[in-house]
Amino acid sequence: MGVLHFTLLCFILLHSWKIAAYNDEDWKKATATFTKDTDEGSLVTEGACGYGDIHKASYGKHSAGLSSILFNRGSACGACYEIRCVDHILWCGELCLIPNSVMGSPSIVVTATDFCAPNYGLSVDYGGWCNFPREHFEMSHAAFAQIAKSKADIVPVQYRRVKCQRSGGLKYTMSGNSHFYQVLVTNVGLDGEVVAMKVKGSRTGWIPMARNWGQNWHCNVNLQRQPLSFEVTVSSGKTLTSYNVAPANWQFLQTFEGKQFSE
Repeated sequence: MGVLHFTLLCFILLHSWKIAAYNDEDWKKATATFTKDTDEGSLVTEGACGYGDIHKASYGKHSAGLSSILFNRGSACGACYEIRCVDHILWCGELCLIPNSVMGSPSIVVTATDFCAPNYGLSVDYGGWCNFPREHFEMSHAAFAQIAKSKADIVPVQYRRVKCQRSGGLKYTMSGNSHFYQVLVTNVGLDGEVVAMKVKGSRTGWIPMARNWGQNWHCNVNLQRQPLSFEVTVSSGKTLTSYNVAPANWQFLQTFEGKQFSE
């Protein structure tokens, strides 16, 4: 961005500051690091939320691992966070210096896809970034580079929960066997994080499912050879029901698409 354009942008932001400053009350303090490209496979293709390859799960590289207090034993999987680098002129991206505000600092929206494990052998200030109760984001390099310089090891950030914008409907991936049925739910809009699920076959009523790990939900019922419907509840309490998402001849490892949450 040219100096003239950036100065103009700061001028506009300065004059709109009084109108928008109240939004800063939504932001909370945390820190952020990034996973180096050589290590990014653990974030992009594995992850504690069970998404597998997050490109196929439609989350791409705009993803992050969360420290224990934020991850909350996997219940935060799929949630969306807006993050911006603050209070570090050397490492943060270009920002406009406005009194008592960080208006103008660039931000990025990421999806929680992984758990940033604690390392209690190190101090929270020297390597133990994800130790409880510290609030920390281990971001993909692609996401981190949009808010801070890659030379930085760790940067102070502010974050807030935001609604997830998704393309298409919720996706359900089947796994398990004849006596153990599991479904991975991805591409969840609105709140992003699923707190309850039910499944219904053509020969059953609605069956509550338990969280296995991340966003994998299971029940000990044989649901083969019958069309399946799903009921998904997100953290705000909204529930979405998609009928006959999977046909009677569905197979394990197949993925089917249902409805999407609307605001």
